[in-house]
Amino acid sequence: MSNIVDPLVRQIAARVRAERERRRWTLAQLAEASGVSQAMISRIEREESSPTAVVLGKLSAAFQLSVSSLLASAEGEAAVADEGERVRREADAAVWRDPETGYRRRQITSPRFPTEIAEIRLPAGAQVPYPAAAFAFIRQLVWVLDGQLTFHEGDLVHRLHSGDTIELGEPAPRTFVNDTDTECRYVVVLARHPQP
Repeated sequence: MSNIVDPLVRQIAARVRAERERRRWTLAQLAEASGVSQAMISRIEREESSPTAVVLGKLSAAFQLSVSSLLASAEGEAAVADEGERVRREADAAVWRDPETGYRRRQITSPRFPTEIAEIRLPAGAQVPYPAAAFAFIRQLVWVLDGQLTFHEGDLVHRLHSGDTIELGEPAPRTFVNDTDTECRYVVVLARHPQP
């Protein structure tokens, strides 16, 4: 097995550790706030494990950050080499892949842009659940580009096809599901709003 660590795994590890330390939380406190085990958080921070989308959702909820901003901060150095650079080539974009589902996320905007935009590729048969807390203090729109997305929002189920959009309402547990036999590609547009 290779000892080479993926740069995104290294950056996510540093970001999680920095956010925890900034709050002066112990591993136990972050585990309690997020519902992620201390052992898993420790493996992530030591770069021994790449977090799944579900784990990232739980950690971002505990930090009151969006998954996009958690990843955007991690991707920032790799994706934006020069502060004056405004053109970002697709070939240079960092792509994060969920080791469990194969879900791929490419951050379109840089961390300094006021709105977060990410392109998601959800493999056939995959589903990614997020807790309600992951959606606190944000407004979000989902725009399906290709394929079909079955979107669970609390007790509501929405079937979205190519070209469809949905503006998300109040925080609720949400699950992104691709119950077809082809990949679904969609865009997530996110803006923060102040605490109510």
